[in-house]
Amino acid sequence: MALQGVIDTLKNTNLQEIGVSFSLADLMRDLKIEEDSVYIKLFSPSEKYHDYLREKAETVLKSIGAKSVQVEFTSEPPKQQQAPQPPPTEQQNPFESRRRIPKVKKVIAVASGKGGVGKSTVAVNLSAALRKIGYSVGYLDADMYGPSGPTMLGAKDKQVTATPDNKLIPPEAHGIKMMSIGLLLPSEDTPVIWRGPVLFKALSQFLFDINWGEELDFLIIDLPPGTGDVQITLGQTAEIDGAVIVTTPQDVALIDVRKGIQMFNEVQIPVLGIVENMSYFVCPDTGKRYEIFGKSKTEDVAKQYSTELLGKIPIEPKVAEFADLGIPIVLAKEDSESSKAFMKVAEELIKKLSKQ
Repeated sequence: MALQGVIDTLKNTNLQEIGVSFSLADLMRDLKIEEDSVYIKLFSPSEKYHDYLREKAETVLKSIGAKSVQVEFTSEPPKQQQAPQPPPTEQQNPFESRRRIPKVKKVIAVASGKGGVGKSTVAVNLSAALRKIGYSVGYLDADMYGPSGPTMLGAKDKQVTATPDNKLIPPEAHGIKMMSIGLLLPSEDTPVIWRGPVLFKALSQFLFDINWGEELDFLIIDLPPGTGDVQITLGQTAEIDGAVIVTTPQDVALIDVRKGIQMFNEVQIPVLGIVENMSYFVCPDTGKRYEIFGKSKTEDVAKQYSTELLGKIPIEPKVAEFADLGIPIVLAKEDSESSKAFMKVAEELIKKLSKQ
């Protein structure tokens, strides 16, 4: 069997059934051919995919003449061998290789130092608020391990298509173009079990290989919580116009806000401000406010790090209710306290960007 023929076959075998846009060749770590027998080693981060990948490889290789196909797996990422680089001079910018995301005027990252503070709720409603003001908006769910965007935007059944040059075409929900790994998985229950190389490639495709159509005024990127690989990769590869950090009034959340601000400073992404979610509780019967997490210190933290508090979002049961129905509160109940607060955050963000 011809080596090039085997490689071409593996390159042309996509794995869309398991929700990724890679080919078998992308996962190949070793290949040996002896007459009509083929040995192939594939990268797979989880045994969950072994049967599927083995059957896929055997089927396509036997279709081109292989009599025997042996498939092995490894969970070890490939070792990157790079030529030694000279130390950077004072004139060199370590982030000079960052690229603009195509067809997007302003890129805003929504982040949080820890989980459970309502970051995705803020990202989705901020997208809806900007759309309501009149801007063309895209929402990119970069939380690969916990994608909640499709549920909160009512897009779980939306289909992702592709252009002839393999650019993903995002579906639209509530006038917002949106993309999420959740739209590419076979079901809501399918976990994403990816390690470094596969995760980074998927993130790069989400940043640079999506055809947003006409130019967007804003792209809101919903980051995973924390200060990990996705945030660092984003800072090193894409030009981001600013970051919004989401927190709650609790001291334990504000500790992580400080870490988040310092991380964005290190990767040279300006922090546009902080949004305090779950700031106070609005009693649905009386309309009375209760600061159930105690007196807020978020504004003090903002001043300490030379940024500002963009707004305070209350706790309202309707926010969660409509999120489960796939409708942002900004669109579902315009007269609610939360809706007004999100609109104020969007307006403050626009003012902030106009001063840059």
